[in-house]
Amino acid sequence: MSVKIRLKRMGMKKAPSYRVVVADSRSPRDGRIIENIGWYNPRVEPSTIVINEEKALKWLKNGAQPTESVESLLKRSGILDRFTQAKASNSEQTPAEAQ
Repeated sequence: MSVKIRLKRMGMKKAPSYRVVVADSRSPRDGRIIENIGWYNPRVEPSTIVINEEKALKWLKNGAQPTESVESLLKRSGILDRFTQAKASNSEQTPAEAQ
């Protein structure tokens, strides 16, 4: 099962807000989800981004692939940087343990 972190559209007609969700890549955009990890409201100035960092990092470590839009939200909130730093530090520790 391929898992993606993506946006689920909520709100009224012509007034969208989005939930950041983890879902199977084969399910429809607003279909069944595995877990809700945050929300995004582009209609306020500045736009509001609330993402649970622990849940997002857990899913990224487990191999969930963020969509382009969610990837930009994760970059803006700083979560993707923390993930890449943790990934780099883990890869540095692995060769040292082998020796």
